[in-house]
Amino acid sequence: MKKGTLYLIPVPLAENASAKSFTPFLVDTINAIPTYIVENEKTARKFLKEAGIKIPQSELTIHDYGKHKRNDSMVPYFKELMTGKDVGLMSEAGCPGIADPGAEIVSEAHKRGIKVVPLVGPNSLLMALMASGFNGQSFVFHGYLPIDKVERVKKIKELEKTAEKEKQTQLFIETPFRNNHLYEDIIKNTAAQTLLCVASNITGEDEFIRTQSIGQWRQEKIDLHKKPTIFLIYR
Repeated sequence: MKKGTLYLIPVPLAENASAKSFTPFLVDTINAIPTYIVENEKTARKFLKEAGIKIPQSELTIHDYGKHKRNDSMVPYFKELMTGKDVGLMSEAGCPGIADPGAEIVSEAHKRGIKVVPLVGPNSLLMALMASGFNGQSFVFHGYLPIDKVERVKKIKELEKTAEKEKQTQLFIETPFRNNHLYEDIIKNTAAQTLLCVASNITGEDEFIRTQSIGQWRQEKIDLHKKPTIFLIYR
C-alpha cells in the first residue's frame, strides 16, 4: 500500500504575524490535509484558522504530541500515514523539528519509509543569523545553556573562546522568563570587544534586533523578560 506524505508546516513566531508567515503553497497544503500531529491542539487550531483553512475544524483529526505524551507509542501518530493519507506536522512556533520535539516524529517517518516534505516558513534561528551580520558560513546552535549560574558562566566563556578561535557564530536561547539573567551573565563575563546580537520577538510588532560590542551593551539597559530571544556571540 502506498504511504502518505508528512508535511512539515511552519507557524508564526509572534502574535499578529500571520501575513508574514504563511505562503500560498502552505495555505493550499493545509486545505488538502485533514490530519495533523501537533505540539498543542489549541494553538494548532488557531494557526490553521489564521492561515485560512476551509475544512471545518470539526472534521479535522488532531494527534496531540504534547510533552506528557512523548514517551508513548509512536504507532497512533502514523495510522493515517501508513494507510496512504497525508498528514501535517506543526510545532508550537516556527519550524517543526528545529529546536522542537517534532524531530522525533520526522525521524520515525524516515524509518517507516514515509516521504517528508518541509514547507517554507519563519525560523527564528536563521532569521537572527541573517540579521546579525555574523559569520553565516560557520555557526552552531547550542539550544539552552546550563541553568546553574556557575556552569552557565563557564559555558558562555567557552562559547566566546570558540567564536574567536574558529571565527564561528555561537547561537543559544533561554526560557523567556530567564532572558534577563542570561543577558546579564553574558555582558558581565565576556570581553568588551566581543560582539553580541540580541534578536527578540522576531516578526512581532515589537521586534528588536541589534548587534554591538559588549562594551556598548554595558552602556544601556534592555528588558527581555518573557520575550522569545535568540542570543548570538561572535569575535
